Amino acid sequence: MTSEWGEKSTGDLMSTYVSKEEGFGVPKEGWRICLAHEFKEKRKPFQAKDVSLSNVWQHLGLGIRYLKWWYKKTQVEKKAPFIDIFNLILLALNESAPLGGIGGGTITRGWRGEFCRWQLNPGMYHYKTVIANQFTACLRRGGQTVYQQVLSVEHPPTLQGWNWGYCGEYAFYHALYPRAWTVYHLPGQNVTLTCRQISPVIPHDYKDSSLPVAVFVWDIENKNDYALDVSIMFTMVNGSGLKDDSSGGHWNEPFHLEKDGEALSGVLLHHCTTVNPYTLCISAREQPGRKVSHQTAFSPRGTCSGLWSDLITDGQLDSPSGPSPPTQKGEKVAAALAVGCSVPANGHNSVEFCLAWDMPQITFGSRDRKHVRRYARYFGSKGDASPSLSHYALTHYKEWERRIEEWQKPILQDSSLPSWYKSALFNELYFVADGGTVWTELAEDADVSGGLRSEDGGLPAQPDVIKEYGRFAYLEGQEYRMYNTYDVHFYASFALIMLWPKLALSVQYDIAGSVVQQDLTERLHLMNGKYSPVKTKNVVPHDIGDPDDEPWHRLNAYLIHDTAGWKDLNLKFVLQVYRDFHITQDSQYLQDMWPICQAVMESELKFDLDGDGLIENSGYADQTYDGWTVTGPSAYCGGLWLASLCVMCKMARLVDSEKSYQHYKDILDRGSAAFDKLLWNGKYYNYDSSGGHHSNSVMSDQCAGHWFLKASAFGEEDYQAFPKEKIQSSLKSIFDLNVMAFAGGQMGAVNGMRPEGVPDRSSVQSDEVWIGVVYGLAATMIHEGMRDEGMRTAEGCYRTVWERLGMAFQTPEAYCEKNIYRSLAYMRPLSIWAMQLALNMTQKDQAPTASTGVSDTVGT
Repeated sequence: MTSEWGEKSTGDLMSTYVSKEEGFGVPKEGWRICLAHEFKEKRKPFQAKDVSLSNVWQHLGLGIRYLKWWYKKTQVEKKAPFIDIFNLILLALNESAPLGGIGGGTITRGWRGEFCRWQLNPGMYHYKTVIANQFTACLRRGGQTVYQQVLSVEHPPTLQGWNWGYCGEYAFYHALYPRAWTVYHLPGQNVTLTCRQISPVIPHDYKDSSLPVAVFVWDIENKNDYALDVSIMFTMVNGSGLKDDSSGGHWNEPFHLEKDGEALSGVLLHHCTTVNPYTLCISAREQPGRKVSHQTAFSPRGTCSGLWSDLITDGQLDSPSGPSPPTQKGEKVAAALAVGCSVPANGHNSVEFCLAWDMPQITFGSRDRKHVRRYARYFGSKGDASPSLSHYALTHYKEWERRIEEWQKPILQDSSLPSWYKSALFNELYFVADGGTVWTELAEDADVSGGLRSEDGGLPAQPDVIKEYGRFAYLEGQEYRMYNTYDVHFYASFALIMLWPKLALSVQYDIAGSVVQQDLTERLHLMNGKYSPVKTKNVVPHDIGDPDDEPWHRLNAYLIHDTAGWKDLNLKFVLQVYRDFHITQDSQYLQDMWPICQAVMESELKFDLDGDGLIENSGYADQTYDGWTVTGPSAYCGGLWLASLCVMCKMARLVDSEKSYQHYKDILDRGSAAFDKLLWNGKYYNYDSSGGHHSNSVMSDQCAGHWFLKASAFGEEDYQAFPKEKIQSSLKSIFDLNVMAFAGGQMGAVNGMRPEGVPDRSSVQSDEVWIGVVYGLAATMIHEGMRDEGMRTAEGCYRTVWERLGMAFQTPEAYCEKNIYRSLAYMRPLSIWAMQLALNMTQKDQAPTASTGVSDTVGT
């Protein structure tokens, strides 16, 4: 199904590349783009002015209430809103694979070579290119420098003493996360440089994957008939482009560390802020035939010609000893490291660098508590670990690469899978590390049970999986700043449960502990203007908090809608519990979660208003689109309810509770009949049963409950909530209407489509494409034997995001057919791993289990 359209689209990203050089060891599969490429289509973020006239009236009150709340938050409390519609992230067409492991912060070096996205303070992003952060190449022959160039296509107004303006037509970037390659052919020099970046993001690894480090390996190919001396210089500013870079008190110092027969040298950049201080570190291994030199401190302002001249003189830096003085207020400081080697005629050599950052203890916005990052378990929490981290990275990165290749190779070599899918599958994983992710140790006095202990039908105060593997949280999106937003995690969780199952279980224990908690504080909800409690008992929270407040301790940062009692969150919890048990076969987990599942299911039963076994909806307690109210049972929430009853029956048998089994089986039988009667129209399930003007719209996500049953290996003999012929008919309707009748079949599945073949525009979001929902839909199609249709559906999203709109490594929540996108860098597209699970299961005709190792878990 990867068509001529797909192949042509890939070629467009490389159409400006004029060199024939392919680089050193660059894989075939992945996302590739010439540094001179310009995206033609320019999109803008969704704003209030984009609301159609037909929808303005029902959102007018929301707009007024939001404006009042926003003013109080920003001007009175001096805080950042969890969603800031007045300071939306504009689409930067330069993002790329982030640097660093999981949960220790991330730094992004864009595909054109600029360091442009920063998340060192937990969950708080800023997008600032620090222009002095660069790699520079110096070529020498016969004792003379013949070429020296900053490997950047930029022409900045500062640092005019440097040679800028590398010709991007001679270079390309290639990403296959967690690695990436940039290939630079040096015009007129017959030399090609390949910079390979490696971050330690390794499935089923819970130590190295937590490290805040990245390694750059520079492979140098000399195709001349004479030898060359080549130096690569790495420059780094002490800071991240924020105002506090010039707040004063920052200082640098050179260091040397020898351990286990391996030595390295570099520069430490101590960033001495009052809140969350950290140390950056640039370093290189001292090896035979390589010369490491440094410049401890230079000013990244002005022409900076002194550093340039220092390198051009002999390919080395002066390497002064001793620390630099602390900066004065208003002053910035940077450091440089150079590594040189000889490259024989028609030969090859390489040099290595490490970038590390050490911020072991963190506070969130409230400053109430200190948290210790996961990596500090192995490298200490004193803030002096940068040299050790760097040494470990430079002596272990080859093993990391071996394990990454072992994991990825079977999928990459599977000729039945299209190239776009292989790129999407691995590159979308960027969000596991770059989702504002935090991974912390469990404090000794922490109690995650919510006050209800095991003996009373609750949880242990400190479940073993959290004690051993820590706490994990990631944002709904870089613009939607809420941790572990549960209705979205429902989709994204496939990546965690397949690749880091202990982290998935840790999240579940945290959520389970919050279920029994309540916060009856009344607060205004912006959509309806009504007051209701922040959190009620026996209800899954919408999220575990805002990083600008105190996550894990103040829940439900989201206050647009009333999140005190969202129906679908409870159901998504139950479905994940069983899926996770099925994959991990962790019986203790099942025992711990069973009473919590019972509690949330019983709280759902109050919505069965007429006793037919099917819960009803009113308002926004569902996967609804803003402005699209659900009345009565709906395909989405009703389907989740029936699927949850199925897994409750299954779990009741596993925990040997016949009474519970009969209870849920009776409700399931009645509910299934009601669901079919109220929602089935002969071709698909209606959006809802209200009989309203949009109730018979085709919802792309109407089979979500069935999807989770298939992902949990439910067969046709297991509780026939959804007859196979009706699911397949629904999927065919979705493919024909939401996919092929929308945007020429080339942009994925639109959320809502009218039966006559036009998008449903009755709400603000019904005519959007939600990429993560599309990947889940594609997985459902694969489960049902519609592999070609599933691949075609998902391909439209990949082509649109990664190749047409320039949204690589910032996949949004949504886009419309024209002009608009919404919420860049979003959690939900991690659901592409549900497609891989579906492929695994259809290929093997059985469900994989995490306990059988990496290969079984990810289909390798």
